Amino acid sequence: MTSTQRQSVPLTAPLAVRMRGIHKRFGAVQANRDVNLSVAAGTVHGIVGENGAGKSTLMAVLYGSYRADSGCIEIDGRPARIQSSEDAIALGIGMVHQHFMLVETFHALDNVLLGAEPHWHLPRARSRLRTRLEALMHDTGLQVRLDLAVEDLPLGERQRLEILKALVRGARILILDEPTAVLTPQETEQLFVTLRRLRERGTTLLLITHKLKEIIALCDSVSVMRAGGVVLDCPIRETNVDALAQAMVGRRVQIGREDAAQRGAPVAAAKPRLLEARHLRWRDAFGVPRLDDVSLTLHAGEIVGVAGVSGNGQSELIDALAGLLSPQQGELVLSTIGTRRFTPQRWLAPDIARSLGIAHVPEDRQRRGLILAFDAWESAVLGYHDLPRYGPGLLMDQHAMRADTAAMMALYDVRPANPELRCSKFSGGNQQKLVLAREARPQPKVLLVGQPTRGVDIGAIEFIHARLRALRDAGGAVLLVSSELDEILALSDRVLVMCGARISGEMQIADCSEASLGRLMSGSQLEQAAP
Repeated sequence: MTSTQRQSVPLTAPLAVRMRGIHKRFGAVQANRDVNLSVAAGTVHGIVGENGAGKSTLMAVLYGSYRADSGCIEIDGRPARIQSSEDAIALGIGMVHQHFMLVETFHALDNVLLGAEPHWHLPRARSRLRTRLEALMHDTGLQVRLDLAVEDLPLGERQRLEILKALVRGARILILDEPTAVLTPQETEQLFVTLRRLRERGTTLLLITHKLKEIIALCDSVSVMRAGGVVLDCPIRETNVDALAQAMVGRRVQIGREDAAQRGAPVAAAKPRLLEARHLRWRDAFGVPRLDDVSLTLHAGEIVGVAGVSGNGQSELIDALAGLLSPQQGELVLSTIGTRRFTPQRWLAPDIARSLGIAHVPEDRQRRGLILAFDAWESAVLGYHDLPRYGPGLLMDQHAMRADTAAMMALYDVRPANPELRCSKFSGGNQQKLVLAREARPQPKVLLVGQPTRGVDIGAIEFIHARLRALRDAGGAVLLVSSELDEILALSDRVLVMCGARISGEMQIADCSEASLGRLMSGSQLEQAAP
């Protein structure tokens, strides 16, 4: 959006939301302290801050998921008593959570109907709701296939469903928590078109995100939170990405490509090969090729980035190399500890991978990286619980496990540094750091990492990037799968691009740009350089 377009937004319009003196404490943790927030009607207001800064807590207070310990809220200039989500919905407030609140086996239509059945006769209720939704989809451009099960919808369409669910219940104020965390670039741009259209219709939008470029592109004003309070509140035209980043973490943040002196000489072909995958092929249960003749090599002392639009085989590739998926064809040669060769008949298993110095940070930290109901110390030893220092068999040394977890938390800046805290209670960024600490602390020979900074704040991104570079500089190899081109360009020594389940190109980082990678991602250009 251009500055001219942004200046046309009436920032002097009446306030849709005003929160004053909001305090919220969870035990010893002061999540919000004396927070004041004002949002003009019909604008997009960004809320940014580090993981644990209090952003989601503040919005949960506005939506009625939490009750503030003190303070007051006004909606459309009138005092509002919000003690539950039902109160918020009645006031015209809706919320789209970072992790979608949908029943995956239900059809899209029934997900909207659930909990808001307008009539005891369900067929009639469905018919009436369908009519309303179709009119709303026409007005907003939020197209969703109502008769498909949610599990069959792509992530972008699920998010549109969540927005429709809020709007059809009368939301005039819409809170979006990390709305682009799991979207492809194309889905993100489509979402932005929708949000701008909603703003034009008079909807007030509160956007929580870690992606500062999106704040600059989309928002009219922004509040920066740190340590539970607001440290900066201004129109977007008065700030920039660097100023927002510094306000978030309280210091200057360095994220981006290393310069030539930092990066050092390019990886030489003479460096040891730690992993070589040859001609991997895998079809899913429907016969769709997900890996189609994929070959790659990882050398000691390099980070190899894998770029591509989500769904082009990156997830399947990292799963195959981690031993979570057995291809139908191909082979894998590991030279981390001796030399081991694996074929589809006897493929690598995850426990063997760990014993050979292969570690894996999965793309989905909540479903595959942690057990959310476990305490942090329990999740922090998953897969490594049989190490000799933890004792034999069932007689595990829990004291040693807790001590190791405390050391991981200190080294990887996991907040709060409490091994006894349940995993579900940590923010997404701190969950990510806990998984990374578990996998990277043993100094693996090869680290397979998927989406390492998805939903993570800029300070944590800087920290995670530094840890990945440190592992590389110690002689390890990192295979980095990321949907963020900025991250690929910042970290990689060499880049592979996947398109249509194949590697469509391979480039040294010096030859890479967003434009050249974008062409390969779209399949419009085939470039193959020597590794």
